[in-house]
Amino acid sequence: MTRRTTGTLLLFSAALLYSTRYLAAAVFGSSLTNWSAELFNAMLEYVGQGLVTWSVIALVAGLIYLAWAELETFLHSKAKE
Repeated sequence: MTRRTTGTLLLFSAALLYSTRYLAAAVFGSSLTNWSAELFNAMLEYVGQGLVTWSVIALVAGLIYLAWAELETFLHSKAKE
Protein backbone atom coordinates (compact mmCIF):
# COMPACT_ATOMS: atom_id res chain seq x y z
CA MET A 1 0.00 0.00 0.00
CA THR A 2 1.37 3.41 -0.87
CA ARG A 3 1.78 6.22 1.61
CA ARG A 4 -0.89 8.25 -0.17
CA THR A 5 -3.41 5.44 0.18
CA THR A 6 -2.49 4.91 3.81
CA GLY A 7 -2.81 8.62 4.55
CA THR A 8 -6.17 8.82 2.79
CA LEU A 9 -7.50 5.80 4.66
CA LEU A 10 -6.32 7.26 7.97
CA LEU A 11 -8.07 10.55 7.19
CA PHE A 12 -11.24 8.64 6.31
CA SER A 13 -10.94 6.69 9.57
CA ALA A 14 -10.55 9.93 11.50
CA ALA A 15 -13.74 11.32 9.98
CA LEU A 16 -15.59 8.07 10.65
CA LEU A 17 -14.47 7.94 14.29
CA TYR A 18 -15.38 11.58 14.86
CA SER A 19 -18.85 11.19 13.37
CA THR A 20 -19.44 7.92 15.25
CA ARG A 21 -19.36 9.85 18.52
CA TYR A 22 -22.27 12.02 17.43
CA LEU A 23 -24.14 9.10 15.94
CA ALA A 24 -23.75 7.10 19.16
CA ALA A 25 -25.08 10.02 21.21
CA ALA A 26 -28.05 10.39 18.85
CA VAL A 27 -28.83 6.67 19.03
CA PHE A 28 -28.49 6.77 22.80
CA GLY A 29 -31.08 9.55 22.99
CA SER A 30 -33.35 8.29 20.22
CA SER A 31 -36.00 7.06 22.63
CA LEU A 32 -36.37 10.47 24.24
CA THR A 33 -39.41 12.57 23.43
CA ASN A 34 -37.78 15.87 24.38
CA TRP A 35 -34.56 17.25 22.83
CA SER A 36 -32.36 20.14 23.93
CA ALA A 37 -28.76 21.22 23.47
CA GLU A 38 -27.99 20.50 27.12
CA LEU A 39 -29.42 17.01 26.83
CA PHE A 40 -27.42 16.25 23.71
CA ASN A 41 -24.24 17.53 25.40
CA ALA A 42 -24.98 15.19 28.31
CA MET A 43 -25.31 12.30 25.86
CA LEU A 44 -21.98 13.28 24.27
CA GLU A 45 -20.37 13.22 27.71
CA TYR A 46 -21.85 9.77 28.26
CA VAL A 47 -20.22 8.53 25.04
CA GLY A 48 -16.88 9.91 26.24
CA GLN A 49 -13.75 11.35 24.65
CA GLY A 50 -12.17 8.11 23.46
CA LEU A 51 -13.43 8.42 19.90
CA VAL A 52 -12.23 12.01 19.65
CA THR A 53 -8.78 11.03 20.89
CA TRP A 54 -8.45 8.23 18.35
CA SER A 55 -9.80 10.41 15.56
CA VAL A 56 -7.18 13.09 16.29
CA ILE A 57 -4.44 10.44 16.31
CA ALA A 58 -5.67 9.08 12.96
CA LEU A 59 -5.93 12.62 11.56
CA VAL A 60 -2.36 13.52 12.51
CA ALA A 61 -1.01 10.19 11.24
CA GLY A 62 -2.91 10.59 7.96
CA LEU A 63 -1.57 14.09 7.44
CA ILE A 64 1.96 12.92 8.17
CA TYR A 65 1.65 10.09 5.67
CA LEU A 66 0.27 12.40 2.98
CA ALA A 67 3.00 14.97 3.59
CA TRP A 68 5.61 12.22 3.52
CA ALA A 69 4.31 10.93 0.18
CA GLU A 70 4.31 14.41 -1.34
CA LEU A 71 7.80 15.16 -0.04
CA GLU A 72 9.08 11.86 -1.37
CA THR A 73 7.58 12.57 -4.81
CA PHE A 74 9.10 16.06 -4.80
CA LEU A 75 12.54 14.78 -3.84
CA HIS A 76 12.45 12.02 -6.47
CA SER A 77 11.51 14.49 -9.17
CA LYS A 78 14.35 16.83 -8.12
CA ALA A 79 16.81 13.93 -8.11
CA LYS A 80 15.91 13.04 -11.71
CA GLU A 81 16.64 16.58 -12.95
